[in-house]
Order: sequence, then C-alpha cells, then structure tokens
Amino acid sequence: MRATPLSNCERRFLLRAIQERKRLDGRQCYDYRNVRISFGADYGCCIVELGKTRVLAQVSCELVPPKPNRPTEGILFFNLEFSPMAAPGFEPGRQSELLVKLNRLIERCLRNSKCIDTESLCVVAGEKVWQIRLDLHLLNHDGNIIDAASIAGIVALCHFRRPDVSVQGEEVTVYTPEERDPVPLSIHHMPICVSFAFFQQGTYLLVDPSEREECVMDGVLVIAMNKHREICTIQSSGGIMLIKDQVLRCSKITAVKVAEITELIQKALENDQKARKEGGKFGFAESIPNEKITTFRMESAAVDTNDVEEQAEEIITKADPPSEVFAKPILHTPGTAQIGEGIENSWADLEESEEEEAVEEEGESEATALECQEVEMEDKSSMKETKQDEPIVLSDSEEEEVVILEPQEIPKKTRTQTNTKQENTSKKAFNKRRKKKRAAY
Repeated sequence: MRATPLSNCERRFLLRAIQERKRLDGRQCYDYRNVRISFGADYGCCIVELGKTRVLAQVSCELVPPKPNRPTEGILFFNLEFSPMAAPGFEPGRQSELLVKLNRLIERCLRNSKCIDTESLCVVAGEKVWQIRLDLHLLNHDGNIIDAASIAGIVALCHFRRPDVSVQGEEVTVYTPEERDPVPLSIHHMPICVSFAFFQQGTYLLVDPSEREECVMDGVLVIAMNKHREICTIQSSGGIMLIKDQVLRCSKITAVKVAEITELIQKALENDQKARKEGGKFGFAESIPNEKITTFRMESAAVDTNDVEEQAEEIITKADPPSEVFAKPILHTPGTAQIGEGIENSWADLEESEEEEAVEEEGESEATALECQEVEMEDKSSMKETKQDEPIVLSDSEEEEVVILEPQEIPKKTRTQTNTKQENTSKKAFNKRRKKKRAAY
C-alpha cells in the first residue's frame, strides 16, 4: 500500500509500458523475481526475499487440549501481520481488508490442502496435542505479498523441529534438545502460491506483479500448487471475467514456477542442515555479504612463503640505489634540544651558550658601572677645582660673618679601597648567579 495514490500521469505511463511488453525492473512478462532464503539460529525461523518484498516467518509449538470434534488431531494456527515498517499505508493493530483476505488465503493454502499431518501431532488422544503456530511478519512491501508469505510459511514449517515426548501411563515427559534430538514435522507436500495480474480486462498478463503494477491492475489470480501439479487452492479477485484458456495458461506457468521454487527450497534446507551438522556458520548474521560496511570480519587469505629469499633478492636488485647513504644520521635543529636514537645531545651546548651570554651581559654591566664611576669622579674633580679658585660668599652684609668653605682633601687610599670593594661584591654576585644556573640545569 502506497502512502499516496498514483497520479493519472503515472498510471498512463505504466499502462503504456505494459502494452509495449515492458516492465520497470527489466523483467519479461512471465519472469519471476529472485527468491532468497536465509535461516535463523533457531529452528523454524527464516526470512524470504522476493525481490524487495521481505517476510519473516517464525514457528512455535505448545501442548494444548485438542478440539472436541477432533480429539486425535493437532491444531494449526496461522497469523499474518502488517506494520508501518513495511509500508506507510499500514496501520498497527488494525486488520484491513487486504490483511483478512491474505490470512484466509494462507489458511486455505496450508491447512485445507493437508500439507501437514495433523494426526502425528497427537500426544494423548483427547487430552494433549501439539499446537503449531506460524507467525508471518511483513518487513518490506514491494508487491506480491501472498507469494512471499506462502514460501516463507512452508519453508519455516519444513525447517521447524518440535521437542520429543514420551508417555508413561498418564505422565507426559517433554525432553529438551540436549536430552533428545527434536523431531521434524510430517509434511506431505509443499504448496506454493503464484500470482498473476491482469490489465485491461484480461488482455495483458504479468507474473509476480510489483507494488506499482498492483496499483494499476484490474484483477489478480492466485493459484496454489505443489510440485506434483496438484492445485491446492485458486482465487480470483478484482471483478474480471476470465475464460478457460486464460486459467489453463496460468496453471501451466504455475507448474513451472512451483517446480523451480521447490527445488530452491530443498537445496536451502539441505545446505542449512549440512552446516549445522558440521558445526559451520549459519544464521542471519552469516547471510550478510562481506562487502558491506556492517561486517567486522575478513576472510583469511593464503600466503605463499616459498622462495621468499629469492623474491626479496630480485626486488633488491631491481630497485634503484639510494642517492646518499648516512652511517649515523644526525638531525640538527637550531634552538631546540633533541635526544633519541641516532641524534646527538645538544643540552651541553645550550648550557655553554647561556653561560657565555650571562658572562657577557655581566661584563657589559660592570663596564657600564665603571664608566659611570669615572664620569662621576671627573665631575667631582672639576667641581673641586672651581671651588678652590673661587671662594664661596654667603652674604655681602657687614654685620654678618663671612665664612669661606674649603673642601677637604680626600685621601687616595680610600678611593682605591672603595673600588676594590665594589669589584669584589660584583664578582661574588656573578659567582652566585652562575652556581644557581648550574644547579637549575
């Protein structure tokens, strides 16, 4: 079911393509889409893909009282469910007309055809029988749901194994798979449905219609048949009138398609059973192709280790010689110190350069200090000479006393002592700084 119906332009395009014997997916009129079957880890679980239509089937069983009118027969229950995951037009929890019609068709195909021996499901007559439940879930809808559901249902029933039981008096013992091997169901034949779509009142016929082709078809004919060419059920819907020749032609096509699908189902069951006995890989996870991104494993590739030395020598001889060969490669990076294999240590050079810079800076500072002292001494001497030549007069008044100030002579010994003291203090400070830097490194 589509979220929005087809427009008139789309309808005219599809009908014109059908008149010209062309289909959107490139198939011929009587071609069937590819069928792919994959099994789950448990018995009775499988997924069938018919083109892009995908159906999940799961079979379960339980012991229940039998029906009063059939005390020695088991019970079969079939249920087909749609969900919005398959198509936007499906509503959860609501049985549409299409869903009711398909459920009844599956029941006629699987139950009324007596494909399963229900008497083999009896444990104690009138008290306990096996109830087999087949649940079908439509995962993706791309047309022809009934064919995909019928194939998934019969495959799941053939693949299912029920627990083994034993009856002693009135006691019924059900064994686990570890205690006893499960028992398969007794299946007489495998009925499979094949759908035919008619256009323009039966003028044109298509096998296995897609979802878009179903939207413009006038009617559909469904034939359920087994490989023995026994028709199990037949149903026509859509209000079209079919003649005898059309039905016979459809039945012949159905016999060919059913034989091909039955052979495919048997091969799939044999391969799965063989893989389980040999302890190989099986289940839905193993059916995912390795080319997809979602897989986390890679097939191991065989490596030929023969004549490895000879191949290596040939590669070396054919290769071009290197331009320069360094016995001990050394990387010199200015301004950084690098320590590692094949690289010289440059920490000592860095320390020496820093010490030299510190000595130069201190020498320059001492030189500037000495120059400043000499300038001060020259200024002082010039001041003394001027003071000795010209006496200092404080006032011209007669009342006040005239006081002449003469500078005192400073002995040369004091000058030399102060100079030596300054030199000693500067040397001590330099030595202390140098020791602190070495301790820091």
